[in-house]
Amino acid sequence: MQRNKVHHVSTVERVASDLGVSEALIQDLTLGLEPEDGVIWVYGANDDDGILAFTDEGIEEVKLLLEEYHRLSPSKP
Repeated sequence: MQRNKVHHVSTVERVASDLGVSEALIQDLTLGLEPEDGVIWVYGANDDDGILAFTDEGIEEVKLLLEEYHRLSPSKP
């Protein structure tokens, strides 16, 4: 039986800050990603919208997407 080895995630706010980009850009770039890509939504007791979060693998995927974004749009932040 395979078990999930994820023991922590980082919020989109944290990832954006660490990578020096906006949360909105990360959210736009990761729209098509699935949990298999390292993307999850975290919900609190009174939080119907949830918070976008990433596993370590998800952060690596974000970095790849940002590289591609900057390669195709070098003048954009």
